[in-house]
Amino acid sequence: MAGSTLTGKLIESHLEDSDDELLALRLDQVLIEDATGTMAGLQFEPLARERSSVPLAVCYVDHNVLQIDDKNKQDHLYLQAFCRRYGVHYSKPGNGISHYVHLERLGRPGHTMIGADSHTSTAGALGMLAIGVGGLEVAAAMAGRPFELPRPKVVGVELRGRLPRCVEAKDIVLELLRRYGVRGGVGRVFEFHGQGVASLSVTERATICNMVVETGGTTAVFPSDERTREWLAQQEREEQYAPFVADADAGYDEREVIELDALEPLVARPPSPGDVVPVSELEGTEISQVCVGSSVNSSYEDLATVAAGLRGRTVHASLDLTVTPGSRQILDTIVRSGVYAELVEAGARMLEPICGPCIGVGQAPAAGSGSLRTFNRNFPGRSGTKGDRVYLCSPATAAASALTGRITDPRSATDDRPLTPPPERLRIDDRHILPPAPPQEAAEIELPRGPNIVEPPDGRPPEEVLEAPVLIVVEDDISTGDMAPDGAVGMALWGNIPACARFMFRRLDPNFHDRALESGGGLVVGGRNYGQGSSREQAALSALHLGVRAVIAASFARIHRRNLALNGIVPLRFTRDEDREHARQGQRWRIEGVRSALETGAERVSAQADGRPMELVLDVLAGEREPLLAGGLRELLRERG
Repeated sequence: MAGSTLTGKLIESHLEDSDDELLALRLDQVLIEDATGTMAGLQFEPLARERSSVPLAVCYVDHNVLQIDDKNKQDHLYLQAFCRRYGVHYSKPGNGISHYVHLERLGRPGHTMIGADSHTSTAGALGMLAIGVGGLEVAAAMAGRPFELPRPKVVGVELRGRLPRCVEAKDIVLELLRRYGVRGGVGRVFEFHGQGVASLSVTERATICNMVVETGGTTAVFPSDERTREWLAQQEREEQYAPFVADADAGYDEREVIELDALEPLVARPPSPGDVVPVSELEGTEISQVCVGSSVNSSYEDLATVAAGLRGRTVHASLDLTVTPGSRQILDTIVRSGVYAELVEAGARMLEPICGPCIGVGQAPAAGSGSLRTFNRNFPGRSGTKGDRVYLCSPATAAASALTGRITDPRSATDDRPLTPPPERLRIDDRHILPPAPPQEAAEIELPRGPNIVEPPDGRPPEEVLEAPVLIVVEDDISTGDMAPDGAVGMALWGNIPACARFMFRRLDPNFHDRALESGGGLVVGGRNYGQGSSREQAALSALHLGVRAVIAASFARIHRRNLALNGIVPLRFTRDEDREHARQGQRWRIEGVRSALETGAERVSAQADGRPMELVLDVLAGEREPLLAGGLRELLRERG
């Protein structure tokens, strides 16, 4: 009998219940960030709990901090009071990006965590099982409900050898994206093992864990080993170290081998993180912007790599270079080491430690001009510009290209430049992570609600027969950013679903919002990988507000399918490609037997599209049927008191 995987050990040590499809897990931690946090809070409040039942809950303000009007501040005031009232720690604006700060100060080997952010997977670098979900699942977990994880396949990724010169951890995860694309990882946990693992620092592992979700994967996990202990010691919390590794004969469902010595610098071309090619294929492509940082590649090592490449030189006159540290601690470290000065002298614009341009908040590029970024996503319009051309790369490639004004292979540099070493000791400062109020004071705290903070729409139980028009037909790989907007203006509305819903599918069809309301709701027809990308539950809630009763797609991205089901919108899959190809906006569809199928456990329902017969798969797990029948998980939990 094969030994246990690390993923299996983490699951087994937290397992409360299971069936053939779902694993019910006990959680050690939850993560909230401000963009999704307001809605998570609004969904937790009606559950009538005095405090969060998860041992550690943290809310980070790192997305909506531009504050071009008072909407962002309304969210901050609400969230800070919510955290004090309900037992949640609150990381203030400017303290850093959630995933970096959590890695530094609060992530812990062997723990389980869910977060209302798709890149929660970053914490897998510390030997955690960390998974991104919708805000409603976080609220339910805080109210005491176990986390339901669809039983995953575990992919054992063996790393052999060492990375060669100018090849970085970002190129490892880009290699996985080259192999899997943005759909091939669905239902999988990527577990890293092998001799090459020891050569990667915790922040290098974090780069891989952060971006592996772009394959559609559930999460990634590295062992907790000597490198983990070193990291925790630097953070002055070595006592929290514990070793967690897979058995030597672990039985993986699937296996991958990456020969690190054979890797080369890679770049993801627009408009998908899955369109990965060697940098040599794009060498010479003109760019007008280079952006370094975001929730991936904003560690000290990443920024020092860029500084070393630029040392004593000046960025090309044709472009702008921006640099975003991942946390206040990293900002302090690059200042004290001299890396900050090296970057500024070379012409970099230094930004505060927030998500910023990664989510379209600032630094929007010109339409049609190339923007080279060390970020994790390059979906159309995510940068804040319609018609953008965003490429994704490593810090070494970014530095080399910033000097030439064109995408450049970093191996073309003839000199090897050492990184400026960090100070011997980090400054540890947790003053900007505010603890919750003591229980005896919490009950008296009132939660301020500005006019931009609006209760989420109520779900409604599905009818036996759904008869409705097709409101829109969309292509493959539609992202949640097409449904709930990125950017400073749109994201400020995520706590106000009626306003947020005005942006739904605006990039694809500016008339969608009005047509949906005038039609009294209807159906959405999608292609493959519908709802890829961000965990933003606002994508499902906007559809709910507009009366969408079901989404029929060729396949779904993991988190968005779950968000639809738990908010009372029926996810259905086509059984034949020709049925999807026949779908047209304005068609009248009749889907029969929906409620009885949910009640009996049936997997398929019959449908007609303008008289054309179809069979559709009810794409729900056993544990999602009861919430759907109640009109959503929120309604089910309220019914149960």
